Amino acid sequence: MSAELHAFLRSRRSVRRFKPEPVPEPVLRRVLETATHAPSAHNDQPWRFALLTGAAPKSALAGAMGSDFRRDLERDGLTTDEIATRLERSRRRIEEAPVVVILCMDMAGMDHYPDEARRQAEHDMALQSTALAGLQLLLAAHAEGLGGVWTCGPLFVPETTRSTLDLPAGWEPQAMLLLGYPAETAREKQLRPLDEVARFLP
Repeated sequence: MSAELHAFLRSRRSVRRFKPEPVPEPVLRRVLETATHAPSAHNDQPWRFALLTGAAPKSALAGAMGSDFRRDLERDGLTTDEIATRLERSRRRIEEAPVVVILCMDMAGMDHYPDEARRQAEHDMALQSTALAGLQLLLAAHAEGLGGVWTCGPLFVPETTRSTLDLPAGWEPQAMLLLGYPAETAREKQLRPLDEVARFLP
């Protein structure tokens, strides 16, 4: 059983192309419920999830993020054709994904300190906790036969993301997870050797 579980955990891959069929709401609720079982600092559970399944909110988000993305690409000096290609790829990924999950962080329940050092540490703990929920969500989706991919676009345009979706003021967008039934076979990942990333201290 242990070997089977390890094999399952290692089999998750990032999927970017999905079949058009919708994901049933009971499946999404199971995925989200499992995501909320992730560990968190002080058990404060700072993660928040905004789910987009309809065409209108996905299109609105893709358009709003695309406007900011275009501005940044122009500043980077990309050609008009390069910008158009990247914007279209980004728009298509958002609009064609059956489910878009905006993973947010809410600091309201975290501890508050008078000094900057501990405030920063508390913020980092909330970030780590939210990221753990994102991983748990992707693994839960994998258990349901769904594919998914983690993207960080909202980190670059948090206010645009929040205002476009009318999210609560305390919700800080951290990532965008695209989910659906896979329409592609994900590529094998190239992993760094374990001895390169781990050190066993005597």
